[in-house]
Amino acid sequence: MSKAKVNDLEIEFETFGDSSAKPLLLVMGLGAQMIAWDEDLIQLLVDRGFYVIRFDNRDVGLSTKFEDAGELNMMQAFMTAQAGEPVESPYSLEDMADDAVGVLDALNIEKSHLVGASMGGMIVQIIAFRHPNRVLSLT
Repeated sequence: MSKAKVNDLEIEFETFGDSSAKPLLLVMGLGAQMIAWDEDLIQLLVDRGFYVIRFDNRDVGLSTKFEDAGELNMMQAFMTAQAGEPVESPYSLEDMADDAVGVLDALNIEKSHLVGASMGGMIVQIIAFRHPNRVLSLT
Protein backbone atom coordinates (compact mmCIF):
# COMPACT_ATOMS: atom_id res chain seq x y z
CA MET A 1 0.00 0.00 0.00
CA SER A 2 1.01 3.60 -0.53
CA LYS A 3 0.09 7.05 0.75
CA ALA A 4 -0.70 10.10 -1.35
CA LYS A 5 -0.48 13.64 0.02
CA VAL A 6 -3.85 15.05 -1.05
CA ASN A 7 -5.48 18.30 0.14
CA ASP A 8 -3.18 18.45 3.20
CA LEU A 9 -4.18 14.86 4.11
CA GLU A 10 -2.62 11.45 3.69
CA ILE A 11 -4.81 9.12 1.66
CA GLU A 12 -3.90 5.44 1.77
CA PHE A 13 -4.28 3.61 -1.54
CA GLU A 14 -3.41 0.36 -3.26
CA THR A 15 -3.07 -0.52 -6.93
CA PHE A 16 -3.44 -3.80 -8.81
CA GLY A 17 -2.44 -4.76 -12.33
CA ASP A 18 -0.42 -3.13 -15.06
CA SER A 19 -0.20 0.66 -14.68
CA SER A 20 -0.43 1.02 -18.47
CA ALA A 21 -3.87 -0.70 -18.50
CA LYS A 22 -7.22 1.11 -18.37
CA PRO A 23 -7.45 2.83 -14.95
CA LEU A 24 -10.43 2.03 -12.73
CA LEU A 25 -10.91 3.82 -9.41
CA LEU A 26 -12.97 2.07 -6.71
CA VAL A 27 -14.61 4.40 -4.18
CA MET A 28 -16.06 2.80 -1.04
CA GLY A 29 -19.02 3.98 1.02
CA LEU A 30 -19.54 5.50 4.45
CA GLY A 31 -17.14 4.20 7.07
CA ALA A 32 -15.93 1.25 4.98
CA GLN A 33 -12.26 0.63 4.33
CA MET A 34 -10.82 -0.06 0.90
CA ILE A 35 -10.36 -3.70 1.92
CA ALA A 36 -14.15 -4.07 1.65
CA TRP A 37 -13.57 -4.31 -2.12
CA ASP A 38 -13.37 -8.08 -2.59
CA GLU A 39 -9.99 -9.41 -3.75
CA ASP A 40 -11.70 -11.77 -6.23
CA LEU A 41 -13.54 -8.82 -7.81
CA ILE A 42 -10.29 -6.89 -8.07
CA GLN A 43 -8.54 -9.85 -9.69
CA LEU A 44 -11.42 -10.26 -12.13
CA LEU A 45 -11.11 -6.58 -13.10
CA VAL A 46 -7.34 -6.91 -13.52
CA ASP A 47 -7.87 -10.02 -15.67
CA ARG A 48 -10.24 -7.95 -17.82
CA GLY A 49 -7.50 -5.42 -18.53
CA PHE A 50 -7.96 -2.79 -15.83
CA TYR A 51 -5.43 -1.07 -13.60
CA VAL A 52 -7.41 -1.06 -10.36
CA ILE A 53 -6.99 1.60 -7.67
CA ARG A 54 -8.70 1.44 -4.29
CA PHE A 55 -8.24 3.82 -1.38
CA ASP A 56 -9.39 4.63 2.13
CA ASN A 57 -11.55 7.76 2.19
CA ARG A 58 -10.55 10.45 4.68
CA ASP A 59 -11.48 9.51 8.25
CA VAL A 60 -11.40 5.79 7.37
CA GLY A 61 -8.83 3.01 7.63
CA LEU A 62 -5.25 4.17 7.20
CA SER A 63 -6.06 7.63 5.79
CA THR A 64 -5.98 10.83 7.89
CA LYS A 65 -8.55 10.87 10.70
CA PHE A 66 -10.48 13.89 11.99
CA GLU A 67 -10.46 12.76 15.62
CA ASP A 68 -10.90 16.29 17.00
CA ALA A 69 -14.24 16.57 15.19
CA GLY A 70 -15.76 13.91 17.43
CA GLU A 71 -18.20 11.16 16.55
CA LEU A 72 -21.02 12.05 14.15
CA ASN A 73 -24.49 11.24 15.47
CA MET A 74 -26.04 9.87 12.28
CA MET A 75 -29.62 10.01 13.57
CA GLN A 76 -29.23 13.65 14.64
CA ALA A 77 -27.64 14.51 11.28
CA PHE A 78 -30.51 12.81 9.45
CA MET A 79 -33.14 14.65 11.49
CA THR A 80 -31.35 17.98 10.96
CA ALA A 81 -31.20 17.39 7.20
CA GLN A 82 -34.87 16.35 7.12
CA ALA A 83 -35.74 19.64 8.80
CA GLY A 84 -33.99 21.45 5.95
CA GLU A 85 -31.19 22.70 8.15
CA PRO A 86 -27.49 22.40 7.28
CA VAL A 87 -25.60 19.53 8.90
CA GLU A 88 -22.28 20.57 10.40
CA SER A 89 -19.33 18.46 9.33
CA PRO A 90 -15.56 19.00 9.15
CA TYR A 91 -15.69 18.14 5.42
CA SER A 92 -18.12 17.57 2.56
CA LEU A 93 -18.72 14.99 -0.14
CA GLU A 94 -17.16 17.50 -2.52
CA ASP A 95 -13.98 17.41 -0.40
CA MET A 96 -14.03 13.62 -0.60
CA ALA A 97 -14.47 13.76 -4.38
CA ASP A 98 -11.46 16.06 -4.59
CA ASP A 99 -9.50 13.54 -2.48
CA ALA A 100 -10.31 10.81 -5.01
CA VAL A 101 -9.16 13.02 -7.88
CA GLY A 102 -6.01 13.72 -5.84
CA VAL A 103 -5.28 9.98 -5.74
CA LEU A 104 -5.52 9.93 -9.54
CA ASP A 105 -3.20 12.95 -9.67
CA ALA A 106 -0.68 11.21 -7.40
CA LEU A 107 -0.63 8.32 -9.87
CA ASN A 108 -0.40 10.66 -12.89
CA ILE A 109 -3.71 9.35 -14.23
CA GLU A 110 -5.52 11.84 -16.42
CA LYS A 111 -8.80 9.91 -16.88
CA SER A 112 -10.28 6.89 -15.14
CA HIS A 113 -13.30 4.63 -15.03
CA LEU A 114 -15.07 5.23 -11.69
CA VAL A 115 -16.97 2.71 -9.56
CA GLY A 116 -18.69 3.74 -6.34
CA ALA A 117 -20.44 1.70 -3.66
CA SER A 118 -23.13 3.36 -1.54
CA MET A 119 -21.78 6.78 -0.48
CA GLY A 120 -18.94 6.10 -2.90
CA GLY A 121 -21.58 6.26 -5.64
CA MET A 122 -22.42 9.80 -4.55
CA ILE A 123 -18.73 10.69 -4.51
CA VAL A 124 -18.14 9.42 -8.07
CA GLN A 125 -21.18 11.36 -9.29
CA ILE A 126 -19.68 14.52 -7.80
CA ILE A 127 -16.37 13.75 -9.53
CA ALA A 128 -18.23 13.37 -12.83
CA PHE A 129 -20.01 16.69 -12.30
CA ARG A 130 -16.97 18.67 -11.09
CA HIS A 131 -14.29 16.98 -13.22
CA PRO A 132 -16.02 15.55 -16.32
CA ASN A 133 -12.76 15.58 -18.27
CA ARG A 134 -11.33 13.05 -15.77
CA VAL A 135 -14.07 10.41 -16.23
CA LEU A 136 -14.05 7.56 -18.75
CA SER A 137 -17.19 5.93 -17.34
CA LEU A 138 -19.28 5.95 -14.17
CA THR A 139 -20.74 2.93 -12.36
